[in-house]
Amino acid sequence: MGKRVSMKQIKNFCYFLLVFSLNSCSNTATNHNIATIDEASGISYCQNSKTLIVANDEGSYYEIRPDGKILTSYKLGEYDLEGVVCEEKRIVFAVEDKGLLLVDRKTQKTQLLLLKGKKFKLSKKSGIEGITKIDKKYYLSIQAKKKKNSKILIVKAGKNYAKIEKIINHRIIDSAGMEFHNNKLYIVSDKKDKLYIYSLKREKVLKKIKLPKFAQEGITFDNNENIYFADDDGAVLKYTKKELGL
Repeated sequence: MGKRVSMKQIKNFCYFLLVFSLNSCSNTATNHNIATIDEASGISYCQNSKTLIVANDEGSYYEIRPDGKILTSYKLGEYDLEGVVCEEKRIVFAVEDKGLLLVDRKTQKTQLLLLKGKKFKLSKKSGIEGITKIDKKYYLSIQAKKKKNSKILIVKAGKNYAKIEKIINHRIIDSAGMEFHNNKLYIVSDKKDKLYIYSLKREKVLKKIKLPKFAQEGITFDNNENIYFADDDGAVLKYTKKELGL
């Protein structure tokens, strides 16, 4: 006959499991930290250079390697940068209460395109929080505390303008970062600590994934099954798709 286990031993073991679980959850994001960047607010993978562009909301951006090493940094001005798309020759930033900021990757020359159209006005309470590019148009996520105000703006950018062509109500609260990947839209919500996989064709959330607790502000993917997050608390986090169940 085996040795009988007392109720006290069972309680102590359960307490150990609880503490271990809580500590593991709290350290999950920390263990995936590859770079320290103040107020990281957006991130995008550059296909041609195999690097990452990280925006911060004080008007600066950083170019880093996938292992987190910072290669360069630039101060663009007094802009509240809230998202970024890296293109071959330029970088396009979402400026929270203004529109799009275009930056030449070689010269660092900037051009600000104010957002217009569809009777929609940007403000600090309903500003741009994320950006991605699909074909030739930019998709901008708008900050919202209520589902009815949660929107995506589809924008066409010309030489001297950024015009809203369509508005989608996706009903995802605090859509702080966004990326189009494998024909689906990936949206992070800082308030909910969740990653939403969204179908633009069906205008419907296909899947919700619970994320470790951190300040999600941006999301991007590389070509090696990795996913990166900009953490507003001052970090860049790196996970594999497998780790997050993608």
